[in-house]
Amino acid sequence: MNLSPALQKVYTEEQLSAREAQRLAEFIAWGPVVFQASRLMVKWGILDLIRNSSDGLTRQEICEKTGLSDYAVKCLTEASLCIGTILVDTKTARFTISKTGWFLLNDPATRANLDFNHDVNYEGWFRLEESLKNGRPEGLRHFGPWPTIYEGLSSLPPQVQKSWFGFDHFYSDSSFPEALEIIFKEHHVKSLYDVGGNTGKWALLCVAYDPDVEVTILDLPQQISMMKENIAGKPGMERITGYGINLLDSRANFPKREGGLDAIWMSQFLDCFSMEEIVGILLRAKAAMTAETRIYIMETLWDRQRFEPAAFCLTMTSLYFTALANGNSKMYNTEDMETCIREAGLEIEQIHDHLGQGHSILVCRKIIDL
Repeated sequence: MNLSPALQKVYTEEQLSAREAQRLAEFIAWGPVVFQASRLMVKWGILDLIRNSSDGLTRQEICEKTGLSDYAVKCLTEASLCIGTILVDTKTARFTISKTGWFLLNDPATRANLDFNHDVNYEGWFRLEESLKNGRPEGLRHFGPWPTIYEGLSSLPPQVQKSWFGFDHFYSDSSFPEALEIIFKEHHVKSLYDVGGNTGKWALLCVAYDPDVEVTILDLPQQISMMKENIAGKPGMERITGYGINLLDSRANFPKREGGLDAIWMSQFLDCFSMEEIVGILLRAKAAMTAETRIYIMETLWDRQRFEPAAFCLTMTSLYFTALANGNSKMYNTEDMETCIREAGLEIEQIHDHLGQGHSILVCRKIIDL
């Protein structure tokens, strides 16, 4: 396993004293209520009020400003002291926000993760054990009967959809400006397949960036319908088309483009499939390629992260895939992705690292037999 320098330091040597390790073990044991108490401190505006106060707030002042009972505020503030999101002045009994509380409020990634984990994942993770044993997303059943979450996205409750897309778009959107530069300035792409294009957000950015590019989105038929609604009336929509395809169906081939194809774009897509399924998808993509076509695989590969908290978030996200998304995929490391690419008869031509929130783009081409 090859780890980035930051991860090598943290994951290969013990970092904690015995007392620190004991506290972390208890933190894990009480993790579910740590999450919910902290979420309510955010939702009910308590952390906001404490942060915005000039010299902190007493419990009585929090009650007056929120309308919550003294019991509720006492429970939450005492828990938050032990969690580490607030501090207290023992002389004045006034609460102030800690650095951890500040990040909980102000870090966009943390807020996206908080909503995603509560609205999408929290109940489903109760069935993580079954999911790992059965290779199916057993935690999805409380939302609906679909085999994967993707078939059910358009039918999920509005708040669940909002948090799902908020999580998905937050991580990809931060990388899109740099990705556009790579694809259109370095490689001069004029025709592009957007595989798993969801709402068409990337396609709209492409047609806005280059007035000549034509984009075909390949996705499930129900996703194509959502995409068409989303792009309706927007600039460049006439250069975006949809192609309904179940990418898990090994008989469903990529369309052949007359005159050849410049690029196949897969952003945060292959992590939605098992390694065996990834190889199958790449084989079908290869069949639509010419020697000049390049596949651009943009993923948050956890072993390439510059900062350890990013790797933590990514490996935890793997368990969302286990319990809710599909039961058999994850956030992959570089070695895993290279294995799939090689087995599909492709090779990595170039890797662009550290885009946006920790994305990498693997630029791949067909292996040409001599």
